[in-house]
Amino acid sequence: MSRELVLHDWLVAGIALAAGGLAGLLLRALVRWLARHALRTRWSGDDIMVDALRTLAPAAAVIAGAAVAASTLPFGPRASGWVSHTLTALLILVATIGAARVVAGLVQSVAQARTGVAGSATIFVNITRVLVIAMGVLVALESVGVSIAPLVTALGVGGLAVALALQDTLANLFAGVHILASKTVQPGDYIRLTSGEEGYVVDINWRNTVVRNLSNNLVIIPNGRLARTNMTNFTQPEQRLTILVQVGVGYESDLEHVERVTLEVVDGVMADVKGAVPDHEALVRFHTFADSRINFTVILGVGEFSDQYRIKHEFIKRLHSRFRAEGISIPAPTRTVALRQEDARSEPLAAAPPVSPVPHQREASVPALADGAR
Repeated sequence: MSRELVLHDWLVAGIALAAGGLAGLLLRALVRWLARHALRTRWSGDDIMVDALRTLAPAAAVIAGAAVAASTLPFGPRASGWVSHTLTALLILVATIGAARVVAGLVQSVAQARTGVAGSATIFVNITRVLVIAMGVLVALESVGVSIAPLVTALGVGGLAVALALQDTLANLFAGVHILASKTVQPGDYIRLTSGEEGYVVDINWRNTVVRNLSNNLVIIPNGRLARTNMTNFTQPEQRLTILVQVGVGYESDLEHVERVTLEVVDGVMADVKGAVPDHEALVRFHTFADSRINFTVILGVGEFSDQYRIKHEFIKRLHSRFRAEGISIPAPTRTVALRQEDARSEPLAAAPPVSPVPHQREASVPALADGAR
């Protein structure tokens, strides 16, 4: 310190600090005003930038006030240099946090725009945020006089040990990057794994993929497992899909009449039920002469995977009601059962009369009763 502190020094330093704090409050109010106007625009980038300024601008004003206050105090060269380096490092860290928010927000906005869903792939957002913060920390250390070359070398040597200790974590990280880069799975897609898990992809982060099934529960799948398993993506290459409903009518039915009635029901369902495809071409295909009926397949169009249950439910109700009104029967499978008795010498004693058909029964024989049981 070149001279003793006097009251005037403290007053000037206090005024500088107060001015910095007041400027911070004014900037915070200005940023809030900008945020309200940014909400009115369609571009989400201005919202992200204003949100980053909400912390950066007031902090920068306070740091600037502290720097002015420190310059008015009669510190020595060493103390002045230490204070200057410290305030510079703080300003760099605050700017780094703001830049990380802006870059991560822009990456998330791009991910949402490309997938078209509310969820996002946070793996890219997290990687971007970590990279920006790491660069800012290195610059801040350099500003206070810490040489970062030995630090980078030490990190490179220790990175091998860390990689060996975190093999599974790194495998999931790179598997998630590969999944998103290849665009085989995107947030919002409906997938089904060969192991049975299925649902909408909510998020793909640095370790696992979050899937929400139709019962609104979350299924957590490691990225490495998702990359190795076979799965069906019901959203790509097109979200619309077709479902098949199996129906059967009696042999006495007029198939032309059956086809015409079924197509009318399909057209009504496609036009009335939410989630159906109105321009879907109704199709009916007869394919099997079964034991007691003629089977055919009805092809329905749905907007997305979860809509199929509602559409199938409504179609079966309407078709059953229409078949009853038109006198078209849907017979159940039947079998004729013949019973007979034989004595111990394999001579038939009596032949039982045919009984009424019983569904799903096969022909059976009853052995002769013992003499005591007769």
